[in-house]
Amino acid sequence: MPASICLSSPGRRKWARRTAALFAGAVLTVVAATQATAATNDLYVANLRGNSVSVVDPATNTVVATIPVGEFPEGAAVLPDGSQAWVTNNGTATVSVISTATNTVTRTIPVGRFPGPITFSPDGSHAYVGHFISPGIGGVAVIDTSTDAMVADVPVGNQPFSIAVTPDGSRAYSANFVGGSISVIDTATNTVTATISGSGMRTPTSIAITPDGSHAYVADFNANAVFEINTATNTVVAAIPIASGPAGVSITPDGTRVYVANENSNTVSVIDTATNTVTATIAVGSTPDAVLVSGTIAYVSNGGSNTVSVIDTTTNTVTSTVPVGATPFALAQAPTVLPPTVSGISPAHGPEAGGNTVTISGSHLIGTSQVLFGTISATDVTVVNDNTVTAVAPAQEDGTVHVTVTTAAGTSSPTSADQYTYDEPAPAITAISPRSGVIAGGTTVTITGTDFDGATAVSFGGTAATSFTANSDTSITATAPPAAGIGTVDITVTTAAGTSALVPADQYSYIYPFSGFFAPVANPPTVNMVHAGQAIPIQFSLGGNFGFDILAAGSPSVQQVSCATGTPVNTSTETDTSGNSGLQYNTTTGTYTYVWKTDKASAGTCQVFTLSLNDGTSYTANFEYAS
Repeated sequence: MPASICLSSPGRRKWARRTAALFAGAVLTVVAATQATAATNDLYVANLRGNSVSVVDPATNTVVATIPVGEFPEGAAVLPDGSQAWVTNNGTATVSVISTATNTVTRTIPVGRFPGPITFSPDGSHAYVGHFISPGIGGVAVIDTSTDAMVADVPVGNQPFSIAVTPDGSRAYSANFVGGSISVIDTATNTVTATISGSGMRTPTSIAITPDGSHAYVADFNANAVFEINTATNTVVAAIPIASGPAGVSITPDGTRVYVANENSNTVSVIDTATNTVTATIAVGSTPDAVLVSGTIAYVSNGGSNTVSVIDTTTNTVTSTVPVGATPFALAQAPTVLPPTVSGISPAHGPEAGGNTVTISGSHLIGTSQVLFGTISATDVTVVNDNTVTAVAPAQEDGTVHVTVTTAAGTSSPTSADQYTYDEPAPAITAISPRSGVIAGGTTVTITGTDFDGATAVSFGGTAATSFTANSDTSITATAPPAAGIGTVDITVTTAAGTSALVPADQYSYIYPFSGFFAPVANPPTVNMVHAGQAIPIQFSLGGNFGFDILAAGSPSVQQVSCATGTPVNTSTETDTSGNSGLQYNTTTGTYTYVWKTDKASAGTCQVFTLSLNDGTSYTANFEYAS
């Protein structure tokens, strides 16, 4: 293809229209604002006839460098990290790689014939370059940016003029000028999965995708329209009439407006995406080809006047006109990325043990490197798209924490929308001390366990504790209430999360308030000196009359022990009573009496008397029989 085809922009448009059946080699590239952390925010302008790139400082709107590149530079894109600018040279079938730190060409990459549009994947790992394959067939070369190697060459429609990649990087859309079609490329397989055409589409020149990835807007030069595409269905959903010769298109970071450079009318149209109507028309320089919105500024390359118009998008007025090289065509810039935001968490609560998958909704989530639940990192973080991230919640104690997302642009600010609550499980009891107390109540019991914070009730066998204090998440002090009788009950703790399960460790026994033995019997460690065969009154009090079934089976009992060491000499046997002097109760003194008839044959021995009650307790007294 002769170099003479690379005419000034108007001539190129007319030539392309006259030779729609052939590949023209001259293409228009508009690089949409890529959300990334930029090492530079300089604007790179590919000067088609100047064989150069002008570098514009946005702070001063002046050219700070002019970089020689190959013949007829038509496409430009800046890596998402802002470190390099890549420029396609249509006349030499190459890509010039510019270091943005030094504004010098550091290497040149051979690509397919007549390369034009170029853009990057959101993570910067691949470049997509439109070029000529054969008559009637265009291609999109996929280049690995770490090796400069072409890893795929995807056949698309005739004469790709513009390429846009969805924010999640899953699809690339190629606007094919000749034949009027849009090729949809699956970037995982590098195959065309859909072709969009018809609906009046004739010569699409530029395509841009909304920040949420839901829609694409296509400028169609000869249809004098901008077509809206639903990317979920890959269908045209609207055709918006526009001024003559729409060439370049770009979308504001919030997705509310589309800016269209109209080559034949020297204007820029502003479309409201909510209504798909033109709300403003801005006069710019001669033959505007490309438009690039970055933040609140829109840049327009005016190929006929060798300038770049700078538009304040808050007022839609031209604030500056920057002289650049001959026939400025493509525009590229790595804008300041917006930090991530979190607008919702689902589910918004989960167990202390973690392990559940949480879906995080928000914006600017592409490139998420870390998700924190409070101060603890989540695991298995998966970036679904720019608005969705999933992560597995880490374990931590109950309570509410903020879920924050970190990208290269920063960390999301905590809000009420990002709160995640670790559910406190039902309390559990692991130990109590003491394990028994008198039936009159009043015993102070220490309950040990887990998840006691917020305890609302403590009960002893269904009867509320007289009082309780939650000392910590693992300890409660409670006062046992009175009981109707002796026996074992379960202590339970209740919180908003539930009531502790019944376990052996929570069992508490109500017992008689045994007084100890009364005279003439002394309590241990005293040894009572008696004569063998003597009848000994065993007297004690239980704090009331509980009848005569208070003794355990086989009680009372006696067992011989060593007088020297106290170790058992034989097995215990049930005692004998003297005459009819079994267990008696004195209502006046409130005491029980059992008259024990000692064995004359036990003279010269030591014996231990054991009184076992039916509440499970046992009490002893030591005796030594005189010889």
